[in-house]
Amino acid sequence: MENIVLHKAETRGNANHGWLNAYHSFSFASWYNPDRIQFGALRVLNDDTIAGGMGFGTHPHDNMEIITIPLEGDLAHKDSMGNTEIIKNGDIQVMSAGTGVQHSEFNPNADQQTKLLQIWLFPNKRNVDPRYQQITLNVADRHNKLSQILSPNEDDEGVWIHQDAWFNMGNFDSGVTAEYKIKKEGNGVYAFVLKGNVTINGQELNTRDAVGISGTDLLNIQANTDAEFLLMDVPMNY
Repeated sequence: MENIVLHKAETRGNANHGWLNAYHSFSFASWYNPDRIQFGALRVLNDDTIAGGMGFGTHPHDNMEIITIPLEGDLAHKDSMGNTEIIKNGDIQVMSAGTGVQHSEFNPNADQQTKLLQIWLFPNKRNVDPRYQQITLNVADRHNKLSQILSPNEDDEGVWIHQDAWFNMGNFDSGVTAEYKIKKEGNGVYAFVLKGNVTINGQELNTRDAVGISGTDLLNIQANTDAEFLLMDVPMNY
């Protein structure tokens, strides 16, 4: 039976530190909501705005798949594996933290803010060797269709992670429809609207709203306005 969880934008946690304005879809740091711990293997979805020249100092992670999707501006990344990179809109970055990694992230531009999504998934293998991957995507590929940006398979489109998860992004004109078939039995989809108004399986979503849908194998998507959205197809039991 189809199960739907609706998360309106205004119900998210918010922590505004001045240099960082963060919205949390799931419990994170000082924001705790017992009804919003995770959606299956999806543990964190943070919608962050970082002020010019500011950022996160070096901090550790382990046994988590960490995906960063820049939406605006640049993000400078440095980690204990020796990677020093700049990621920007159109890129996607993944870190498999595994046995442990330390990294820092900051906005290298003093005169503009950086906006990004940071997503954490529980892995299906613990204590793997830490790894880093970053690619540049062709944003035009998601115009009026779904474009895969992440999967469990090295040879597929997008980055890969240690989990049976598939992410797709769409940038639809008003009136465009699509069907999405869930990739693996037992998976559900958490859909997050970056902008616009979209109806998914009868649920109308506005900018920064989200819906988690499980117990079905098909999503029907309609853009009611020009819209941009992210589908995260993740195991419900992992």
